[in-house]
Amino acid sequence: MADAIDRPPSRIVATTADVIAARGIPRRDFLGFCSVMAMMLGLGPTGWATVARALETKPRIPVLWLHGHECTCCSESFIRSSHPQVSDVVLSMISLDYDDTIMAASGTQAESIVDEIMRDCKGSYILAVEGNVPLANNGWNCIVGGRPFHKVLNETARNARAIISWGTCASFGCVQAAKPNPSQSTPIYKLVKHVPVINVPGCPPIAEVMTGILTYILAFDRLPELDTKLRPRMFYGQRIHDKCYRRAHFDAGQFVESWDDEGARLGYCLYKMGCRGPTTYNACSTIGWNDGLSFPIKSGHGCIGCSEDGFWDRGPFYERLPHLHQFGIESTADKIGLGAVVGLGAAVAVHAAISAIKSVAERSSGKEEDTGHPRSNETDNRS
Repeated sequence: MADAIDRPPSRIVATTADVIAARGIPRRDFLGFCSVMAMMLGLGPTGWATVARALETKPRIPVLWLHGHECTCCSESFIRSSHPQVSDVVLSMISLDYDDTIMAASGTQAESIVDEIMRDCKGSYILAVEGNVPLANNGWNCIVGGRPFHKVLNETARNARAIISWGTCASFGCVQAAKPNPSQSTPIYKLVKHVPVINVPGCPPIAEVMTGILTYILAFDRLPELDTKLRPRMFYGQRIHDKCYRRAHFDAGQFVESWDDEGARLGYCLYKMGCRGPTTYNACSTIGWNDGLSFPIKSGHGCIGCSEDGFWDRGPFYERLPHLHQFGIESTADKIGLGAVVGLGAAVAVHAAISAIKSVAERSSGKEEDTGHPRSNETDNRS
């Protein structure tokens, strides 16, 4: 152990377990970390062994983290991860070789690291990109190291194993790409076709979602399964609405009608206040934010759909979605299809009215129970 501390393993060949041992972290803590990550990824009671085996045998993944047209909120979220802690991710799990926001080096010294990784780790490094690419004015709206960002992206993406687009800016364009988009801000997946792209949308993404994706790639040596919008299904497989603790109020027709009314104080559904939870795919209602403390809907504010494509152009945020089709809690973005999500369907009010009319018609046609008791109206409020 002392020898390992005196001579730290090479950045390229060292495994996560090597680095953890060199830092003097007890094996008990290492296995505890593996258990937390296995639970986070839904691997079952024996998943910790899979994670531990991967961390003990596979070299750390070299990562280049670039910043384009963005506000750095994705980095701010990432460094607040608690399961696992970002210090464990950066110092042990991956080899974060370049990130101009948090690295100590700067200038020529920092940029030389990019050249070194592209040369020595060809085909094995992950390119993490925060922010989109403005193409107007030959790309001079966003300069990195004295060059337009689109040129930096093209060079670093050429030999990457995969690209992770952190946040809605990199995934879909976000506010910079909102109409009329004078900077011609363009998401990564539209510019890079020869390398797999993983979209991790959110403004910003949940910290544990970001670290969870990196852990999955390291543990299984493959990219996570993606949906049609290139989002990892494990975190973007269901709508926020489907796991929302206010869902029962939605199904019961109990809605907040105005801010701070009695319904708001009782925790009723925020759909009528413009909540985008029914059309937004993310893990906010299951993982939460700030170490699982809360998420916008829990704090009394409707979801604004920040992890969906073009969410800035779907406002105003505080107006009720005009139509809402009831897709069921197990529906995914792929099952519903883009057309259904965009076009939506029948309004909730129309759905309720039809149910009520049907119930009245059944009563008037004598479809009551033989006992003389009227039939239960339990179907009136079903989703």
